[in-house]
Amino acid sequence: MTFPAPVSTAALPSQRRRSVTWPVLAVLVSLPVAVLSVFRAIPAEWPTAVVQLLSFTPWLVIPAGAALLLSILARRAWLAWMTAALMAVQLFWLFPLDHGRSIPDTAAPPVQLTAMNLNSEFGQADAAEIVRLVRENGVGLLTVQEHSQALEDKLAAEGLSALLPHRISDPTNDGAGSAVYSAHRMEAVGVVPDTPFQIPIVRVTVERSGTTAVLEVANVHALPPVDVRIGQWRSDLAAVARLAARPGNRLLIGDFNATYDHAEFRALLDGGPDGRKMVDVGTAAGMRLVPTWPMEGPRLPGIAIDHLVTSPGIAGSGYGVHRIPGTDHAAVVATLSVPAG
Repeated sequence: MTFPAPVSTAALPSQRRRSVTWPVLAVLVSLPVAVLSVFRAIPAEWPTAVVQLLSFTPWLVIPAGAALLLSILARRAWLAWMTAALMAVQLFWLFPLDHGRSIPDTAAPPVQLTAMNLNSEFGQADAAEIVRLVRENGVGLLTVQEHSQALEDKLAAEGLSALLPHRISDPTNDGAGSAVYSAHRMEAVGVVPDTPFQIPIVRVTVERSGTTAVLEVANVHALPPVDVRIGQWRSDLAAVARLAARPGNRLLIGDFNATYDHAEFRALLDGGPDGRKMVDVGTAAGMRLVPTWPMEGPRLPGIAIDHLVTSPGIAGSGYGVHRIPGTDHAAVVATLSVPAG
């Protein structure tokens, strides 16, 4: 009489290695995501390196997803729950439920205005492409940072003045220059004080079909958060935030050198008139993974640091990002519905 040989329950060495490899990889991939998520969750005045890393928070959704997949392969319930929670946090930040939403004034008929912004990188942006975008998108308001006299002359030669005949500009050769071009009447209101780059404020009067709307526009250019200048970066954003708190139809447009993942930028949005949130048009459009910088130079994961921020009574639509040769920033465009009055 014969008996079958007992089946060994001992795992093969290769199986044991796989059972250890998957959870280890899941932990290693999720660890930097978790660390940066702590920095993102706590609105503190973090040092420069952390502030710069926070700019890339939207891209954490990729390693968070990879960690979740590895935890499933590892067949560890606790690890799967942990990485799933980490993934959920990334998705919440990528598509935030608490972002500002426009609350149009139904008593005042809106006036449509398409606005476009560009940091021209010391005036090197392709003038012909700028004018083409203005023409094809029906842009009625163009703001430029790092504006130079050479760029101003090239834009004039390409026919920009026929499309946007009103101009308030102060070109320089050091990156501090600015310009606002408009198809509508506008007047200078002032400048934001104590900022290394110019942040002029203009009042634009838009008239269409007998309806008039007034929009106060700040052409924003905050200092980048690098080395010892991070204090000035915070000061610039705080100064712009004080504009956000003023009543009226307001557009803060330009190169903020900040993303939605910086507490300083979110504080600016939170400080709208009457305690209401300002609206970052790009975030409201679900376009947080569409970068505006860098368009040239080192191949980094792109981030959105150029914004159109409106007071809550202004609705935004048609948000778009356009690459322009010669500059490391993209142009951002959106159509605004500005309440009359």
